[in-house]
Amino acid sequence: MTEPLTLSIEGPVATLTLNRPESGNALDRPLALALLEAAIRCDQDETVRCVVLTATGRLFCAGGDIAAFADSGSSIPSFFSELAGLLHMSVTRFMRMTKPLLVVVNGPAAGAGLSLAMAGDIVIAAKSAHFSAGYVGVGLSPDVGTSWHLPRLIGIRRAQELLLTNRRVPALEAERIGLITRAVEDDELASERQRYAEALSEAPVGAIGLTRQLLVESFNSPLEQQLEREARSVVAASRSGESREGIRAFLEKRKPNFLEERSA
Repeated sequence: MTEPLTLSIEGPVATLTLNRPESGNALDRPLALALLEAAIRCDQDETVRCVVLTATGRLFCAGGDIAAFADSGSSIPSFFSELAGLLHMSVTRFMRMTKPLLVVVNGPAAGAGLSLAMAGDIVIAAKSAHFSAGYVGVGLSPDVGTSWHLPRLIGIRRAQELLLTNRRVPALEAERIGLITRAVEDDELASERQRYAEALSEAPVGAIGLTRQLLVESFNSPLEQQLEREARSVVAASRSGESREGIRAFLEKRKPNFLEERSA
C-alpha cells in the first residue's frame, strides 16, 4: 500500500508530504496517525532545523475524509473523537516544537486542510489555490485549531464570515487579508519553497524556538506577564552559541554561521 504520508530528511530540512492524492489528501485515521508520528519525530530530531509540510496531487488537503465519516455509521462520535485527537496532538507538536514550520500549499485547502495550512510560521501558496472552512457545509463545527488561528490571523469579523458562510478565498485574497504569507505563480512554488527552506534552516533555531513560544502565548498574556516572558527568553537566548555567533558576525560585517554554532 502507498504510504498516506511521506517523510524525507535532507540535511537540516524535513519534508512531510500528504500522499493521498486520489482522495484529495483527505484526512482519515491512517493519515492522521502518520502525521502525528512524523510531527513527533521532527520535534525530537535535533538535526532537523526546518520542517516543510506540503502535499501531492491537485489538492493540498480536502479536509476530513467524508467517506470515512459515513462508513463509521452510528459510531461516528467515537470516530471524530479519535480523529480530532490525533490531529490536535499533531498541531500541538507543530506549534510547540522549536523548529519553524513552512507550509507549501500546492492546491485547494478546505476544512482541516485550512487548519493545517494556518499552523505554519510561513505559508506560501500557488496562485491557483484557494481556501475554505468547509465545516458548516457538512453540518460540523471547526476543529484542528481553526477557531484559534483564524480570528488571530484575519480578525474576528472576517473569521465569522468565512466560518459561517463557507466562502471560498482565492490565494491572492488570502495573502491580502493575512491568511497566508505569500501567493506565488504555480511554476514558482518549488523555487520559493527551496528559498524559504534554506533560509529557515540556516537561521538560529534556538532563537526561533523561543520566538515561536512567545507568539503562541502572547494573545493569552497580560502585558506585564508577556514582558516578563520576553525578559526571561532573551536572557536564555543570550547564553547560546547562536547569540555569540550572531553578535560576532554583526561586528565583523559578515553573514553568521548558525549551523556550526548551534551547540557552541
